[in-house]
Amino acid sequence: IRNAIEQGRQAVEQLHARRPRGTGELDLVIVGAGPAGFAASLAALERRMRFVTLEQESLGGCVFQYPRGKIVMTQPARLPIVGEVKLRTTRKEALLELWTSIAQQTGLKINCRERVETISPLDGGFLVRSSRGEYRTHNVLLAIGRRGTPRKLGVAGEDLPKVMYRLIEPEQYVAQHVLVVGGGDSALEAAASVAEVNDAGSVILSYRGDAFSRAKPRNRERITAAERRGRLQVMLRSEVERIEPQAVVLKTGDGVRKVANHSV
Repeated sequence: IRNAIEQGRQAVEQLHARRPRGTGELDLVIVGAGPAGFAASLAALERRMRFVTLEQESLGGCVFQYPRGKIVMTQPARLPIVGEVKLRTTRKEALLELWTSIAQQTGLKINCRERVETISPLDGGFLVRSSRGEYRTHNVLLAIGRRGTPRKLGVAGEDLPKVMYRLIEPEQYVAQHVLVVGGGDSALEAAASVAEVNDAGSVILSYRGDAFSRAKPRNRERITAAERRGRLQVMLRSEVERIEPQAVVLKTGDGVRKVANHSV
């Protein structure tokens, strides 16, 4: 998050240094209001640029999509106008509350629930069409991150409604057989969060690798603890072969295994 904030600020400073003067069009359209887009918007406001920020969901972008209670910032960051924000062990909700407060205090306007549909070159600038209108601008800053277009497995059954790409509330999976796929922090956090509340169901964490080397130690510890309590089954060196309405078929080192499943 700190890196995204810094990159958003730097991008706007570069655009401000070379912006045209004396025209009636926008200097900048910022797409996305996650950490980078939020910082970029504050920088544009500080520089008195003519800009609009479009966000297809809510203020916070990817942070808004994180699971409830997730630790989201562990290092201080410098926000334009505001200065250094000295947050360390901070949960998602506290960070979003801070950003909302900053937006209100600075008068920053963000067009939430407005999705960008097309961006076309136009007279040395761009025409941005959204779900609500269109904008003529000299520059477009894409601060969209990577979570808006999730990576998919490319297997049969992946389009079933039970397949999700984000976890917001672990409680929605209580008493269900759940499969979590992946070996990074997001996967481990999701699996551990569901396992901690899902005492009447089951949770399988499937990863094609042989160790969770990319994940933070704290998340690996949560997985180990959940596995020790019998709340979670870890299946390393496994891959999803197909997803069925009431089951999932996994390829493992010991052959193909079919397990009951309500959600992926």
